[in-house]
Amino acid sequence: MRLTGKDFLTFERMQPKVTAPIRFPRFFVTSPAPCPYLPGKSERKVFTELRGDNADELNEALGRIGFRRSQTVAYRPSCLDCQACVSVRVVADEFQPSSTQKRTLKAHDDLIATECRPWATAEQFELLQKYLAARHPGGGMTQMEETDFADMVEHTSVSSYVIEYREPGIGAEQGRLVGACLTDYQGDGLSMIYSFYDPDHEGRAGLGNYIILDHIRRAAERDLPYVYLGYWVEGAERMQYKVRYRPLERLTRGGWERMPEREQKRLIANATAPRGRRREEALPAKDGLAAEYRITD
Repeated sequence: MRLTGKDFLTFERMQPKVTAPIRFPRFFVTSPAPCPYLPGKSERKVFTELRGDNADELNEALGRIGFRRSQTVAYRPSCLDCQACVSVRVVADEFQPSSTQKRTLKAHDDLIATECRPWATAEQFELLQKYLAARHPGGGMTQMEETDFADMVEHTSVSSYVIEYREPGIGAEQGRLVGACLTDYQGDGLSMIYSFYDPDHEGRAGLGNYIILDHIRRAAERDLPYVYLGYWVEGAERMQYKVRYRPLERLTRGGWERMPEREQKRLIANATAPRGRRREEALPAKDGLAAEYRITD
């Protein structure tokens, strides 16, 4: 989505608490567009640029009040008649894997995870295309070209890495790339910007869950309290995997609050029930990187 001056309806002034002196940013609001999650709804986003020496501090401050990063832009939903998008994060140091999650960790414990600088590769892009074709067909990102992917990974003004997940190689040869995640490192945790993996790999079921579990483990090992999972929309089937990680906190008008155990158990039961027994579900995909935010004077 390319934005021009005509698209900027209003400025929104927000006062995130920051610990470093930074120049107060300008905020813009996009024009309404069809909601990608809930039929019949429209969406709009408030966003600002992340640039300058204090981009990391600004990104962290905005992340604590529900913003997400896309390239050099921080954004969050700012819909007039809907608050269905809820920011969620896992409490890493209190996380206890379920029996299913323990099996997932064991099944993939041979994978070699490497933290790479944010530099896009043709191998990563090929894996992303395979993932999108299988999991999000018809989504906006399926039209992404390799240069767009490079922009997504490399155009960052904050501390960001690509974590690659590979099978063991032979000798000095690298093993097969089966998963990757673009991740921001923040003072209070890891923010998973976008993850993708081989959806058709025989013997590698649950790779997406494994990548989240690995991030929770990494955060705990670094004494980072949280793993940020982005937005969760109750009723949107493809976002229900996020409720499986306990304890889970969600951002409310009163700040971050832990999801009650009884409620989370209900949501997990619905998310893991056979498809025919689930409640009526909504739409697709991942929050985040389908839109392009561009400021032109």
